[in-house]
Amino acid sequence: MAAIDPAFQALIEAQAKQAAENPLPPLDELPPDMVRAGYRLQRQSQDQNAPQDVDVRDFSLPGPHGQIPVRFYEPHGLAKPSGLLVYYHGGGWVIGDLDTHDGHCRRMAAWGGCRVLAVDYRLAPENPFPKGHDDALAAAKWAFDHAAEIGVDPMRIAVGGDSAGGNLAASVALDLRDDPVRTLAFQLLLYPATSADWETPSRKTLDGPILTFEAMRWFEKLLAGAGHPEAHRLSPMKADHVKGVAPALVVTAGHDCLKDEGAAYAERLKDAGVEARHLEYPHLPHDFYIMADISPAVIAAAKETAAALKAAIG
Repeated sequence: MAAIDPAFQALIEAQAKQAAENPLPPLDELPPDMVRAGYRLQRQSQDQNAPQDVDVRDFSLPGPHGQIPVRFYEPHGLAKPSGLLVYYHGGGWVIGDLDTHDGHCRRMAAWGGCRVLAVDYRLAPENPFPKGHDDALAAAKWAFDHAAEIGVDPMRIAVGGDSAGGNLAASVALDLRDDPVRTLAFQLLLYPATSADWETPSRKTLDGPILTFEAMRWFEKLLAGAGHPEAHRLSPMKADHVKGVAPALVVTAGHDCLKDEGAAYAERLKDAGVEARHLEYPHLPHDFYIMADISPAVIAAAKETAAALKAAIG
């Protein structure tokens, strides 16, 4: 395995020292809102220099469980209609929000030459599985049905997300595969969770950095998806078939327990005749897209990712 990026190594060492001096209780002993607040503060502090030449507005749209807050990004001077990325943030379906991923969405909009609709889907445990997945699908359908209103070409709509958000995007792509009027142009899957099983080598050996086994187990417990009649939505890798889903870019990080299942999903798409590309950043850890101030390598990766998005829907 390639050595981790030196800037991230320094961050990890500093965090380990801080944890040793001021240890936190186990995640199971912390209320989710406290973990969410800490995650938001940390990630916002690590992403202070996102593009500002983007107009941003918040509103809500209807869903099966009530209103869904969203954030809409429009790069200055972007012509209408444009492509659209419907984006789902990461955070294990439990943490993360529009603010933790604001900088990343600004970069995808500004550098990808498209509009972005970021979805604040319902989080567990207050809203257990599959409410977040239901929100994700409803938001994508809304984007198709209201494309003209938001300056979007319905033939150039993509879904995307990171980590748990990548799982949501892949699930939505499967849900829309046979929709006669809503045809996705692309799916952007950034270090996605594609299986609920712990069967890959990286799931067995890469306990951190950033995404630890303790956090993974905590997310799974609070999501309460195991044994649910719709649990298949958590495992795109185990879908009956993936033929006919939208073309995909699957990005993995070399220091991430999810990397093997992401790579395997890209191969499964290719084997089914789907146009799919797998891109790994071997020196980077999980969550790197939303820690842009830590290392120049993040900006380079974001620009490469946005270029692929622009090529697909720009």
